[in-house]
Amino acid sequence: MDEIDRTIVNLLRTAGRTSYAELARRVGLTAPSVQDRVTKLEKNGVITGYQAAIDPESIGLGITALIGIIPDSSADHVRICDRLRAIPQIESCYFLAGVECYQLKVRVPKMADLEQLIHRVGAIDGVAQTRTTITLSTKWEDRPQPITTGESEHGID
Repeated sequence: MDEIDRTIVNLLRTAGRTSYAELARRVGLTAPSVQDRVTKLEKNGVITGYQAAIDPESIGLGITALIGIIPDSSADHVRICDRLRAIPQIESCYFLAGVECYQLKVRVPKMADLEQLIHRVGAIDGVAQTRTTITLSTKWEDRPQPITTGESEHGID
């Protein structure tokens, strides 16, 4: 991945609907050249998708919580992940080093929904304990870090 690719990725990370013409203007190439580069970045797994950023409260998801999972000693981690992936209220799942093996970011409309979700997660085979932290507010999230220098492990030049 060269400097132009990094610039294109940085621009798309902050404004995913930027047109090829605008990207081309910003990087000093033609729109078809930029389109070819974006296509290559997509095919090589650097760009994995596009989505709209939504205010969760505006769509009725006013409660955000973090649920830590402590597995039991016989836990089947593949099965736990499969069960967690099937729960739509879980937005993110991180595998951790430490006592809690998983950290989930969840969003729900009401406290009763959070309580039900905690019970559902706790009932998964292999889950020994959960620890929940309720967020009071979100100051920021999903802030993209600029891609600076260095070779990509995807081998794009």
